[in-house]
Amino acid sequence: MIKYLDLKAINKPYEHAADEVMRSGWYLKGDYTRRFEEAYAEYIGTKYCVGCGNGLDALTLIFRAYIELGVMAPGDEVIVPANTYIASILAITENQLKPVLVEPSPDTLQIDDTLIEQAVTERTRAAMIVHLYGICAYTNRIGDICHKYGLKLIEDNAQAHGCIFGEKRTGSLGDAAGHSFYPTKNLGAFGDAGAVTTYDTELADVIRAMGNYGSSRHYIFDYHGRNSRMDEIQAAILLAKLPHLNAVNQRRHEIAARYKREVSNDLVRLRLVDDEITARCPRDYGSSNRDSVHHIFPVFSPRRDELRKYLADNGIETQIHYPIPPHKQKCYKEWNNLELPITELIHEQELSIPCNQALTYDEVSYIIDLLNKFR
Repeated sequence: MIKYLDLKAINKPYEHAADEVMRSGWYLKGDYTRRFEEAYAEYIGTKYCVGCGNGLDALTLIFRAYIELGVMAPGDEVIVPANTYIASILAITENQLKPVLVEPSPDTLQIDDTLIEQAVTERTRAAMIVHLYGICAYTNRIGDICHKYGLKLIEDNAQAHGCIFGEKRTGSLGDAAGHSFYPTKNLGAFGDAGAVTTYDTELADVIRAMGNYGSSRHYIFDYHGRNSRMDEIQAAILLAKLPHLNAVNQRRHEIAARYKREVSNDLVRLRLVDDEITARCPRDYGSSNRDSVHHIFPVFSPRRDELRKYLADNGIETQIHYPIPPHKQKCYKEWNNLELPITELIHEQELSIPCNQALTYDEVSYIIDLLNKFR
């Protein structure tokens, strides 16, 4: 069996970091967290990194802090890609803000920057871009639109640690970014952990206080906060892993390049097919290349479920990211009648195949051979 992601093999070299924390006797708000925050801020290229409990909390705290600072208010709108993981949207609605769903481009799988400006209203206060699958979602057009309308640009960088746009890393392209270090990420902890990166001193101070029950000084509470702190074990593990992140991403690049070069099968596509897109949503899309750290390597098939079973029968574990789009989920039943054809096509046909540093050359060759033989 070739696992989708062999966490035991990936994490074994870093077990010593957890042991060091256990021996120290200090488990929260300690030296490892401080050191990781400083190292990660330097790596991303921002002035601040504030550790927190998980990626959802990171995004939620960003919006809550902007509300506390008077930048946003309940009822304000946030533009967000329709095909994102639901956490991006939960962070918005938890703060009584209104998500405005925008379709992705089928070429990039990221928010379609030609549709953003028409979604802006007098209540729009921010745009959230999600570097889904590890692919950079930022474009200069998005930056220009945010500047033109005075919008905050929030990055969901949960899947794109180390991804680059020009000379900058994702997580440093907007006003603030949320990061997840869930164990499956390219930079993954041994449990839940997250962080916010930003250049904004005031925003960082408010977020740090709000993640500590709303307290910036011992037993003094300035905000209605929450308990969302990165623990020392996770910080130590992330600190040990961070120097190896570029090499991890490079190995994923190499595997992805083989898939792109060697997979050849009309039933296993590396992008959505033009005639199906045109049938659902007749528009002209231009192609655009984006940098990717290949957190997820998606393929698309009109016979996705058959393909998944075929691979499983031959010892290949796969995942679906994600089987049901947010606007079709029960928790957002008010959106269930929305028609978002590109998003729906992605969710119907996407299959994630193994693409990570634990794979051997021969294992990748075996996966490619199976994909090419699928009929």
